[in-house]
Amino acid sequence: MDMNAREDLKEIVAACQAGSNEAFGRLVDMYASRCYSYFYRLTGNAEVSDDLLSKLFLKLVEKIGTFKLASGSFEKWLFTVASNIFRDHLRRQYRQKKLLAAKARELRTETPPAKADAEMIDKLQVQMAKLDAETRELLMLRFYGRLTFREIAGIRSEPVGTVLSKVHRGLKKLRELMGHYCD
Repeated sequence: MDMNAREDLKEIVAACQAGSNEAFGRLVDMYASRCYSYFYRLTGNAEVSDDLLSKLFLKLVEKIGTFKLASGSFEKWLFTVASNIFRDHLRRQYRQKKLLAAKARELRTETPPAKADAEMIDKLQVQMAKLDAETRELLMLRFYGRLTFREIAGIRSEPVGTVLSKVHRGLKKLRELMGHYCD
């Protein structure tokens, strides 16, 4: 980069640090193509590269004030931020893969329900659909989500006693609906 270009860049960065939207636009115009290419070479995916580029420029807006004009190369700083964003992306992918692998192992180890159990589950689902939406949600949170009454109360911003009575009434109604299946 020649001396004039360096001085222009310093002025643009200083204007960005002062909050100039026009200067940010110029900075994006100057670096979008190079940064996109950097991400694309790392990911091989246009959509992911677009997403990472967006995150980079959002981070640039947030962090431009931390760049010291006198202390170093803006490009070095920018690509350090880009590299950090890419590493964060890799960590997120790794965590998602681990969670998915754990869930897949869990599902493989579960034994499928017996035919009679499967039929009862189907009947239960039909009867659950007959309950009002609020009651159905409460029962699902309690028994499928395995949440405590206190946790459900926190989610719904209701007293624990109210949640207890609604779940109790919901179970009573469900027993009535299931009554002829359970005899």
